[in-house]
Amino acid sequence: QVQLVESGGGLVQAGGSLRLSCAASGRTFTGVIMGWFRQAPGKQREFVAALNWFRDSSYYADSVNGRFTISRDNAKNTLYLQMNSLNFEDTAVYYCAENLIGGTYSSGYNYWGQGTQVTVSS
Repeated sequence: QVQLVESGGGLVQAGGSLRLSCAASGRTFTGVIMGWFRQAPGKQREFVAALNWFRDSSYYADSVNGRFTISRDNAKNTLYLQMNSLNFEDTAVYYCAENLIGGTYSSGYNYWGQGTQVTVSS
């Protein structure tokens, strides 16, 4: 059963921007930490960004820090990932994830979406 639904992926030229969205499927967010991950072909899934829902604090991987911004809209119960200055290395399937118990921002997530493809062309 799908717990999270991502949207907003697509094809963008290098240097461009995209905003990804994540919404709970038939429920509201209950996780302590919400996160974004990505997986490129032939590579392991890697952490991108996370937000502590209660503290409203964010964390970023070094590879995206300064270019990506994670945020939320409480009224819409939606999580966002604003991606700026995109480059070829950002090409991947991006996943939204929900951590129900907290602890760390890069692991221990319980719910996952099916992913949305982001392709950056030169």
